Amino acid sequence: MPTGVALRDVRQQLFDAAERILLRDGPSALTSRAVTDEAGVAKGVLHKHFADFDEFLADFVLDRAGQSATHALLDSAGTGTVAGNVTEALTALFSSVALAIVPLVTFRAQLRVRLRRTWPAGVPVLTEGAITLGDYLAAEQRLGRVDAAADPQTLGAMLIGTAHLQFADRAAGPPSPEAVRSIVDSVLR
Repeated sequence: MPTGVALRDVRQQLFDAAERILLRDGPSALTSRAVTDEAGVAKGVLHKHFADFDEFLADFVLDRAGQSATHALLDSAGTGTVAGNVTEALTALFSSVALAIVPLVTFRAQLRVRLRRTWPAGVPVLTEGAITLGDYLAAEQRLGRVDAAADPQTLGAMLIGTAHLQFADRAAGPPSPEAVRSIVDSVLR
């Protein structure tokens, strides 16, 4: 790698490289060398921006949680159908890097330790998704489109957990849109 070449948004470049490796090769292939090679930068670049690889991975996981596919769901309150909106959000979330982050966090004990410093429970992308779904369902509840007796945060967590179990079976492939909708309909009942 030539020296003296300015890098644009190096953190994002490294995060994008980590995501590609994670999706393509799984968590065991995610090393600092693999990330810098994939990003096309010198290994020292990663260590210039992060104290160590676990700090990089923690920031990567939190970055991806902040980009959760469920965030747009909040803007859809009052439009379409509740079940349709939730089905689309779950499919988008589990079609993203979120599904691959779960084994990454499971695979690396030091990553879990780092994440616990700023994220109190769960895997950030899944917990963030559950919170966002709960907030969306609460908004729909205020509009009278979700049963007034329902607990939106519990429903959000149930939806994330149930959908995760369906999407995590990589051998069978992702569930059909109809299967996801069936899950949503069952939980929302």
